[in-house]
Amino acid sequence: MIDALFNQTNYVALKKMLDATALRHEAIANNIAHVEVPRYQRIDLAPSFAEELRQAVSAGGQSQVSQIKPRVEVDRTAIARTRDGNTVQLEDELLKMNQNAVAHQMEVQMLTASLLKLRLAITGRSS
Repeated sequence: MIDALFNQTNYVALKKMLDATALRHEAIANNIAHVEVPRYQRIDLAPSFAEELRQAVSAGGQSQVSQIKPRVEVDRTAIARTRDGNTVQLEDELLKMNQNAVAHQMEVQMLTASLLKLRLAITGRSS
């Protein structure tokens, strides 16, 4: 019975989104750490992840959502702006890190809200 609550498509998709923002944060931190390494290529969450997740959710299958794995790959759109060939721009990375932190916070709030509803249903109290 309780397993059914945690295997709903939306709940599993939200957990995948949390996984993706955590992975993206690691990629951004790695980019910042390598900002001065010659020929370093910027990495980021694979752009296909969002579309794969959208398709799996719209198909309505929890098992399809469960199979999706966020992954990191080289950002082919990043352009080296210096002669050393490094494609990391510190200001852009800091902005992306802040945006990612906001997305992560929103996802955590959504997950917390669903768990609070469960607590209310079980105990009759919201806190």
